[in-house]
Amino acid sequence: MEKRQLCDIQGRLFELALKNGYDCPAFIDFFMNSRTAAALDDIYDRLQWAGEEYLLEELIDESGGLKKAGTVYAKEVMYWAGYTYRYWHYYTNEFSRDIYKTADAETMNTCWLGFHTFDVEMAIDDLKEIYQQKCGSQNSK
Repeated sequence: MEKRQLCDIQGRLFELALKNGYDCPAFIDFFMNSRTAAALDDIYDRLQWAGEEYLLEELIDESGGLKKAGTVYAKEVMYWAGYTYRYWHYYTNEFSRDIYKTADAETMNTCWLGFHTFDVEMAIDDLKEIYQQKCGSQNSK
């Protein structure tokens, strides 16, 4: 399967979570640390052929029930975050849980406005740079 198709499916999965009323940061946090995301990180896994509805069912099963209500992000933010996270994996070979440590849900929501018009690779490079700056300022305290 074309890698950009998987990026699109993951973007649509994040949109679907919003549409179904899940807490956006809680959903993103759970997903990025889930077995489902790890399966998508694999070189080949059957889940890579599944659509966003099936992936959401897998996540609901894995979590025992995702958190409803709470914080809501814009539909565009959710799609961009999902797409960018998956692209990031292909761009750097980092795993989803490690990517999430670099750019959590709040970071993605905050950076969307300035970054969504960038080339995806440029946005990822900038997100990594922000993380490095945060780490540097914490170490100098």
